[in-house]
Amino acid sequence: MTNQIHSYKELLEERERLTALLHAQRAELREDFNKLKEEFEPVKAAVAVIGKFTTKDKGNWLLTTAADTAIDLVVRKFILSRAGWLARIILPFFMKNLSSHLIADNKDKIFSKIFSWFSKEKSNGKADFKNEDVTEHLAEEEED
Repeated sequence: MTNQIHSYKELLEERERLTALLHAQRAELREDFNKLKEEFEPVKAAVAVIGKFTTKDKGNWLLTTAADTAIDLVVRKFILSRAGWLARIILPFFMKNLSSHLIADNKDKIFSKIFSWFSKEKSNGKADFKNEDVTEHLAEEEED
């Protein structure tokens, strides 16, 4: 407040001035907050990466369990077999946590790849035939 208010008109003018000041300060505060969010973006990304190492994603237990078993078998039993007990405990722990997040991020690709393996026709050294060619092939085998 700059001066004493002596009339109703001065009161309304002071109210408008304070309202404008309030809007300007809110806008400045919003702008400062957005700048802080931008400055802390690398810290936020680092915390997310650290979180992937320290927590496990439990979204898909089948693929996660398979990855955990593979990590135990390969890393703990073979690669780190001569390492100290601390390394044999900590490294697989971090690898399991990270792999669970990688699996969760790419589960659609992983499932499509697995299903494509089972949907292919196995040839077993013989030529692949369509359904209409199977009866012709069987008839030729009976003649021989």
